Order: sequence, then C-alpha cells, then structure tokens
Amino acid sequence: MSILDKIITDKKAEVALRRSQFDLEQLKENIRSMRKCRNFYKAVTKPNSRGINVIAEVKKASPSAGIIREDFDPVAIAQTYEKCGADAISVLTDEKYFQGRLEYMEQIKEAVDLPVLQKDFIVDLWQVYESRAAGADAILLIAEALKPGELMDLMIAAAELTLTVLLEVHQADTLLNVRSMIGFPKKGYSVIGINNRNLNTMKVDLNTTSRLAELLEDKNELVAESGVKARNDVERLKDIGVRAVLIGQVLCESANIEEKFKELFG
Repeated sequence: MSILDKIITDKKAEVALRRSQFDLEQLKENIRSMRKCRNFYKAVTKPNSRGINVIAEVKKASPSAGIIREDFDPVAIAQTYEKCGADAISVLTDEKYFQGRLEYMEQIKEAVDLPVLQKDFIVDLWQVYESRAAGADAILLIAEALKPGELMDLMIAAAELTLTVLLEVHQADTLLNVRSMIGFPKKGYSVIGINNRNLNTMKVDLNTTSRLAELLEDKNELVAESGVKARNDVERLKDIGVRAVLIGQVLCESANIEEKFKELFG
C-alpha cells in the first residue's frame, strides 16, 4: 500500500467517525447564515506585478519531513504571509499525518483578510460541508484519490457553496482525464494544480510541472505545488506560464519567514 493509499484509507475511517458525531443537516444550517466565500479563484488567477501569485501554506509537519517548525503558531505565520503580500493562505488540517487541525483554519480565517484554502484529503461529500462551515474559501481535491463520478459530485457541491476547488494532479494521464473539468460546473470556481510531489513515494521533482504544463492550452488557471526552494525555481515556473505557486515547507522551516518570502518573490 502506497502512502497515499494509507492516508486515504485512514481518512475514510476518520470521516465515518466524524459523520456520526456531527449531523450534516446541522452543518447545512450553520452554512445558511454565513457570507459568501472570499474569492480564491480571483486571488490566484489575477495579473500580478510579481509575475506569479502566491498561496502561502501554514504547515507544521509532513510524512516526509517530520516536524517542520517547532515554535508553530498558525495565526502568527498566516499574518506574516499576509504582511509579505501573499495572495491566499493554505492551511493543512489533516491531524494524523500533518499535525494540522481544523481549528487552525478557523482561527486563521478570523485573523486575515485573504482567501483561505483547506488542505486536506477530501473523500466524502460530508467533508465539503464541514469545510464550508469551518470557514474555508477553497478546498483541495486530489484527482488520483477520487473516481471521476466522485470528483464531479464534490465539485458540484463546492460550487453550490461558493467554494473554489484546487483540483490537484500529479500524473499526465490524470491531467488528460480531468483538464476539461476546470470550469465545471461553473466558471470561476476551479483551478488546476500540478503537484511536483509524488504522493505515492513522497519524492519531489519540479520537472513535473514543466512536463504536464505542456498538456494545458490555457495556463491562466494553473497552480504549481511543492518543490519550490529558491528564487530560480520561481523564475522557472514563471517562464513556463504558471499563474500561481503553492509553497509551504521552505517558508515554515525558515527562521525568518519574511526574509525568505522576500528572497523568493522579491
């Protein structure tokens, strides 16, 4: 069993338990009184004087790196990102493998004005409502972890809730299968993410974006994920035509996040 398979298996068991504790109808009732989501789509696709939009990630740990930041203060990190000029915030909420918490996203949403992406492993429609009720403006859907019918159902529900979907792929055949779904079921509620990290092996190769980007006619909705460590990596992605980059570990492990952000993005 690959790491991704194990995470998905554990996530399904976790969601089954949470569903028994929190009623879907109550989540829907909570959502009815909430404002429309902040526009994550616009934040990551808009023209930017920097040449690329930045989704800065709040990340305490990962299966491959272990603890990334010992003095982990999610709200302070998110506020630093906003001060640095990030366009959106990504928050890891998976507990077992990334030591995240749903509460981190709720706290960050209250503390910043930027759109907030919930970064987790969504495998059930119930989670889409949970994300929205917790304040997410966007959610991650991993194409390699979902069947086509499941993916469509989740994207429809997300659009109805005004959530933007970051639809993530790693393999060329997956991208060919799902690239037509960007803009489904409603234009302006989904973007495509190419993850340079192979979630089966956890190895990172920045060339993944270079190879797969060639399969996209329109790169205006393209987000590169993982693997950015230096300014030349950022420049390389800009040359490819990538519109946004999702970056977390290299920022969170830095002693001075503000200086590292400036070093990477100017």
